[in-house]
This record gives sequence, C-alpha cells and structure tokens, in this order.
Amino acid sequence: MFVQATTSSRKNGKTYVSYLVRESFRTPKGPRSRTVCNITQLPAHTRDIVVASLKGQEFLAADQVQLHEALDYGGLVVLNEAWSRFHLDEIFANLGSARQRGLLQAIIYSRLLFPCAKLSLAHQAQGTWLAQACGLEPTESFNEDDLYTAMDQLNGHWVSLEKLLYQRAFPQAVRLVLYDLTSVYFEGKGPEHLAEYGHSRDHRGDRPQIILAVATDTEGLPLHVSVLRGNRNDTKTLQGLLHTLRRRFGIQEATFVFDGGMSSEINLEAMTAAGLGYVTRLSAATLRSLVAELDLEKQLELGDRQKLMEITHQAKRYVIAGGQWRQQRDQERRQSRIDKAEAELKRMAAVKRKKVDVQKLASQVGRTLQRLKAHKYFTYHMDAQGRLQWERKTELIAQEAQQDGWYLLHTNESVQKCAGPQVLGHYKGLLDVEEAFCELKSYLEVRPVHHRRPDRVINHVRLCFMAYWLSARLGGEWRAKGETEEVPRVLRHLQTIRLGLLQMGKAVHRTVMTEVPKNLNQQLQKLGLAALFAAPPNP
Repeated sequence: MFVQATTSSRKNGKTYVSYLVRESFRTPKGPRSRTVCNITQLPAHTRDIVVASLKGQEFLAADQVQLHEALDYGGLVVLNEAWSRFHLDEIFANLGSARQRGLLQAIIYSRLLFPCAKLSLAHQAQGTWLAQACGLEPTESFNEDDLYTAMDQLNGHWVSLEKLLYQRAFPQAVRLVLYDLTSVYFEGKGPEHLAEYGHSRDHRGDRPQIILAVATDTEGLPLHVSVLRGNRNDTKTLQGLLHTLRRRFGIQEATFVFDGGMSSEINLEAMTAAGLGYVTRLSAATLRSLVAELDLEKQLELGDRQKLMEITHQAKRYVIAGGQWRQQRDQERRQSRIDKAEAELKRMAAVKRKKVDVQKLASQVGRTLQRLKAHKYFTYHMDAQGRLQWERKTELIAQEAQQDGWYLLHTNESVQKCAGPQVLGHYKGLLDVEEAFCELKSYLEVRPVHHRRPDRVINHVRLCFMAYWLSARLGGEWRAKGETEEVPRVLRHLQTIRLGLLQMGKAVHRTVMTEVPKNLNQQLQKLGLAALFAAPPNP
C-alpha cells in the first residue's frame, strides 16, 4: 500500500489536493490499484506518519527515545587529534605495555581536563570518553596502583623522550631560551633529600617544597624541566641547565633570558666564557647605584618614561626600561605598604603597657615592618616615657619615586646583534613565560604534591610537563588563528559536547552526538576543528 496525492480543479478556479491510501494488486490484464481510504482530513503530521509507516519505518512514543550512556566527549576528541598529529604515540612506543601507555595518556589528558590526584582519577573519568580516547577498554578501572606502575615506566626513558619532544617542536635550532624557576610544596614531609624548606613562591614557607626549573622558547613552548631540591639557591641552577641543554639538545649558540635571582657574577661570567648570550634583570638597588654614578644629563633623561636608555658602564652594557603603567604600579605598591605599616605602628603605639621593655618593643616593630616590606621607609625610637615614635624617610621615598616604573636590564650581546628594543622584547617574553608557569601550576594542578617516592615525584612533574607541552603546542596554533582563551578552558567548554547511544524502546540503534552549541560551533570553525564533530566516531 502507498499514499497517493491527487490534484483536482473546479470551475470556480480552486484546486484541491486529496490524499488516498491505495493498494496494488495483480490481474490477468496486469497490475491495478484501488482506493482503501481517504486520509485528506487527517492533520498533516498524522498523514506524514501514515506515509512513513507504509514505507516500513517504525515509530515510538517520545518518552521511549533516549540518549543512553552519554559521555563527555568534545575536549577529548580535540586532544586525541592533537596527540595523533604530533605523533606522541610514537614517542611513547617503547614504554611498558599498551595498557600502561594508555594509562599514561589518560593521566596527561586529565591534567588538562579535570586535574586531580591519581586516587580520584577513576571517579573523575566516570561519564567521560577518557578510556576510549586512550585506547583502553570502556570498563577501565583506572586503579591507583596500576597508574603508579604506568608512571614508573618513565624511569630511564625520560632523556630520550625529552629529546624526541624537542625534535618534534623545534626542527630548527633554538636561538632564544627563556628560563625561570618556580616552587611546588608538599602535603606532608615529602621524599627525603628532595623535599626541603626554602624560599616559597607559593607563600607556603611552612611546607617542604621542590623547585622546578623550566626552559622554554619565546612562545612559552617548553624545552626542558628539572626537579631540584627545595632549598637550592637560585644562582646555583643556571650552569646545570646550560650543561643539560648543550649536551642533550645540542644548543651551542643561543641567548638566554632569566630573572635577577640567577644573575650572579659567576653565572654571567660562565655564560660569556661559553660564548652564550644573556639578557637578565638586575635588582632595584643595582639600578639606584648605577643611576647615582651617571652624570646629571643622563639622570634627567629618566624623566622620559617612553624612552629606553642604553648605558655602557665599566665595559658592561645596560638597558634601562620602563613605562607609565609600571610607574603607577610602583607608586601604588609603595603607598599601600606605607599605609599598612603606619596603621600597624599606630596600633602598637596605642597598646597600654605596665612596663615598657624598649629592646623588646623595638624588636617587635622591626619584625612588623620587615613583614610588611616597609622597613626602609621609616625610622622609629622610644621617647623618655617609653612611647613609640616614628617618622617617614621622606628623602628616600622621594628619591625612590623618581625611579618609579624603571627597571635595569643587563646583557652581554652587542648593539649590532641585539638592539635596545630587542633586549626589552626578550625580557618581556620572560614575563609571558611567568604567566605560562601559572598555567603549569594552576590549570595543570601540579601542586600540592602528595607522592612520597622521589622517582614518582619527578615522574608526576614530567607528566604535567607533557600536558603543558601539549597545551603550549595547541595554544601556539590557536593564537595564530585569533583565539585568546587558554587551551584548558577551551577544552573544558568543549567537554559539554556529549557522545551516546540512541536507544529506541529496548533496542540500541546507533552512536549519536549531542548538538554543538552555536557559540562553540563558531569557535570550532575558527580553530579548524569543526570536521572532528561532523559525525560521531566509529564504534
């Protein structure tokens, strides 16, 4: 049977359409058909159901159609595409079993999508496509002991892995290396001889820590990571890094950019002796000392906030740089410290004491001003009645205000090879890398560390480094296409695109994907990722 639409016209000019259910049958004179019923009066959507039913299609009530076993999918398929395109499966080819390689891949993906402890990975992976994305069974348990065993496969292989990552990312030799340090604290004691108390950049001096030394290119793409003792002096990290980069990656000629903590005379002399260039920032005290030795005309030039000043002093080249924004920031920072210190001094002076211990009170005031970083702005003493008195060092404050916004850069590069604006540009690149460190520590949740074995602490950092490497590669590609949002944030937004099985009644028909939201669709088009979501993956 079938539905036939017939059109008829009347003398009044009107045209009518009739919908007839007809049945075909055979006769000795050939095939014939007859009308079974007229369905013209039925609603249009009902007629469509009759037409489709007669063609063999099946229909169910709406409440019997559902998406079964839906999984968060979008961010993982983007990571999978990048993993394949960067040939990271080849880099991991010699590590452990296929399942262990899949577990390592899952740990790296989780760093970007839902950073968590190894113990929590099984819970966080529920309702996601993580196992399938990493070539694991859908029923993968992500057992904590299995994850640790997979991490142990990195032992003895990291040097070769890092070399391959460098070759993938830098087919040409790197000419500019940005180097910085950060600290990561432990919950608990941490491993012996590695976790130590030291200068905490997390402001957690009450916790033992390790130091991470990371070298990157100008775009923040990492070359190398080292895990150092938590009490290692900053100045004693640079020469080890130089030795590693030259031996492991063959970097023989490059300019290194690093902050003032590594700018010891020994380091700078060693770099010059090795034929390597450097750009580093020196302390504010060095800047003041240098400015004091300049002639008056040069000192007056510092009033021009838009102009770089190049100085050669005692056969060393310096660049003084700054701007209005830094000037305002320095003013606000100093005023805030002074205001907080005066408020605390007033509070301490107002305390009623039965007996004044002058030495003890002076010690308390000194420690308070040191804590508020305002010690240099005040003089203080006790009067004859034992009352606390203080004064601002107005001359010092005025002198410091004249240099607000300026900072001092030092380089051994010649003017012909690296002009003043280039020196400044190199240092600003280092500031961008410091932002990348925030990504390494915040988005990738490398902190706090809970591992107790030194090798697992180091391997934990290495896996975070891999996630950071993958994020930086994608970030470089996406920035070239106009994307400004951080890679992990984009990936987490894409995770709202889900994959599931279309279940109709008791039968499961096929794999389907939820509709891509309009705002995400525009983003996928811009990043060239729309093709990944054109159809669900093959089961």
